[in-house]
Amino acid sequence: MPPSDAPLVLVLGAQGRLGSAAVTAFAAAGWRVLAQARRPQPVLPAGARALAVPLEDGVGLAHAAAGARVVLHAANPAYTRWPRELLPMATRAMDVAEALGARLLMPANVYNFGRQLPERLTLQTPQHGDTRKGALRISLEALLRERARAGRLRSSVLRAGDFYGGGPGSWIDLVIAKGLRRGRLVYPGPLDRAHAWAYLPDLARAAVDVAAAADAPDFACWQFAGHAPTGAELLQGLQAAADAQGLRPARGWRIGGWPWWAVRVAGLALPMAREIAEMAYLWERPHRLEEHLPCARPATPLAEALAASVAALAGPAAGASHAGPAMASR
Repeated sequence: MPPSDAPLVLVLGAQGRLGSAAVTAFAAAGWRVLAQARRPQPVLPAGARALAVPLEDGVGLAHAAAGARVVLHAANPAYTRWPRELLPMATRAMDVAEALGARLLMPANVYNFGRQLPERLTLQTPQHGDTRKGALRISLEALLRERARAGRLRSSVLRAGDFYGGGPGSWIDLVIAKGLRRGRLVYPGPLDRAHAWAYLPDLARAAVDVAAAADAPDFACWQFAGHAPTGAELLQGLQAAADAQGLRPARGWRIGGWPWWAVRVAGLALPMAREIAEMAYLWERPHRLEEHLPCARPATPLAEALAASVAALAGPAAGASHAGPAMASR
């Protein structure tokens, strides 16, 4: 257990993939952790305790989290509810952090850069936000800057690519490796384009480093490089991981493409398909993030991260019978 004077962090949305990984990372780094969630996690690491106060109850949250030094906003609305809920939800997190006098740590993505984003993304890369989601993310960060200029809130934005690892719900398990057991892999774009990925255990450790950066300005922007393999490199890594875990298909691997035309047609009637189709350009445009963090920390090798992801996809039996160091550390 951390000492009573250890720094305290409030993780909003602790039941989600990022929130859960953050709870683990902060606790491992010696922080006291309040894991806020509508459905509290049944098992939490030492030093963490559940907080079942809803995000809508800002006064109750601020009271329950008195003394928190950092608030991590890991809650996120469903893709189809972004227009209605993204900014109100983020504003509630801002209000809680402001009431606590804490720094707000806000995860961010590459949507801000727009459909013509360059391959190398830096802190100086212009943000065009020519999609609905990109415009919303730009508006969110503008609110953080406004509160910082007014002396009301200190905040840090941590930008990263697509999440993977840390539980189901990523492009890898929902699309790319969904047919892994049948020997089929699908990639949503050309195989020669780099795509930015964030392995969640690594990103969560980076979040701890950002939270501990005491000399950061009132509004700070950080970038997490993660991995940026081409489609071919990612598929090769998944195949190698599956082969090593005894999941090699008898008839060899079959590689397919993602039918974006069908997704766009479905989007005429299905809101989720429409929202996914809006971001198709991210698979056409090669992109990678230039790392900018308070301290250097070696990333988990891509092969090891993919091995852990494949073990989780394969299920407990396969993961247990072929577990190696990567799986043991998850």
